[in-house]
Amino acid sequence: MPDFQTFALFLAAALVVAITPGPGIFYIVARTLAGGRTEGLASSVGLGLGGLVHVFAGAAGLSALVMASSEAFTLLKIVGALYLVWLGLKTWREARIVEPAEIETTGGRRAFREGIVVEALNPKTAAFFLAFIPQFVDPTANVAAQFVVLGLISVALNTAVDLIVTYWAAKARSGLARRPSFIARTRQASGAVMCGLAATLLLARRTG
Repeated sequence: MPDFQTFALFLAAALVVAITPGPGIFYIVARTLAGGRTEGLASSVGLGLGGLVHVFAGAAGLSALVMASSEAFTLLKIVGALYLVWLGLKTWREARIVEPAEIETTGGRRAFREGIVVEALNPKTAAFFLAFIPQFVDPTANVAAQFVVLGLISVALNTAVDLIVTYWAAKARSGLARRPSFIARTRQASGAVMCGLAATLLLARRTG
């Protein structure tokens, strides 16, 4: 493991990254406003598990192979973007069809699965872990083990922030839910946000 000073620096940097608004936070807000607290919590945990895919892939060297291959990187980001577009259009289409109460009780498992897939198919997450974590790894010790431990901590911090964001987004949703068409409009807006995130993913470029 890295020394105490390096580890403390890693924790500080990882926390700053976790609280900085990015695609993951916007995705969580969109899902929470669309489907309520249950869907937001499920999405947060799903994103966390999807992040673990990149942690273990990075430790095994798979992420480095993807990042080194232009074709693999492009394919992964296209598949991920298309999946986000599909989710966005689906959310928009169902905005006035599915009752909010039904979404609250039945959308959790679906949101959980979709969160895993969204994050696992995001090459930007792989790029982040490969660029961020090695800066704090002691090259004289077991690099793969350190990568996994630091990656788990980073994912835990991100998930904790996502859960806090879910709480506040759900609170805001509850406060405005009495307005007749609010839920439908927020679901439509959430669908548009997901499509926008897909566009940003398509614009992602490999580093190095």
